[in-house]
Amino acid sequence: MDGRTDGRRAETGRFRRGDVLMVECPFVEAAVTGVRRDHVSLRWPWWEVDPEAEGVSWNGDVALPTPEDRDWERSFFRTEPPPGALEAGGTCLVGIPPTVVHVVAVHRFEPPLVTGWLPRPACYLDVLRQGETHDPEREYQAYELDPAGGEPIRLRLLFRPFAFLEPGDEVADRAGRAWRFDAAWDWHAFDGERSAVPAWPLALLTRGAGAPRVEEAAAVARATAVGGHAEEVERWSGLALAEPVALGP
Repeated sequence: MDGRTDGRRAETGRFRRGDVLMVECPFVEAAVTGVRRDHVSLRWPWWEVDPEAEGVSWNGDVALPTPEDRDWERSFFRTEPPPGALEAGGTCLVGIPPTVVHVVAVHRFEPPLVTGWLPRPACYLDVLRQGETHDPEREYQAYELDPAGGEPIRLRLLFRPFAFLEPGDEVADRAGRAWRFDAAWDWHAFDGERSAVPAWPLALLTRGAGAPRVEEAAAVARATAVGGHAEEVERWSGLALAEPVALGP
């Protein structure tokens, strides 16, 4: 495995549900290959055709929605000048202006997906814009971003709720109740009660396959010595401008 593959794998492992990110992609020149009412087609400047993609072909173009398309608000890539000023055979700049998003799902693929282009996606982040609350009943609400794709997308972590915990951690709260932390907003009490949240401070009981290291337990105790669940929600909502939604059972 070469260093580039190792780097891409590390990049896809940096994110988790609940993360609030600043996303941007520097604007570069692209050829305009087609213009229609609901989309414009650009010769995508960052991907290469995958010669070993059996049964899948890609012509080198990517279609971006225009304001006339319902996916306009959901998408992130923009052109300069805007789509209404573009003509087939011309050029434009394409990129992502600085945008605050929050992650609602992380999908990892091993082996990477065969899409017809290179690099093959090893991870997609489902993200929503600042101000939009996740609706689990809407199948196509989120926008997919490849954090380690060919586009030079920059993702800066603004806030991670419960950053002192790892998915799967088991903790005891101030009242002695045991909980499992699966992701931001997804807490599962071992006594079956679902109407409450853990009361801080928290004591880390297990991490990974067994007992936590002394320093791990100390870090959780230190992080939860003051404040509480409500403060995490308030800080997250202040950045995401959305309501937290639990997805667990």
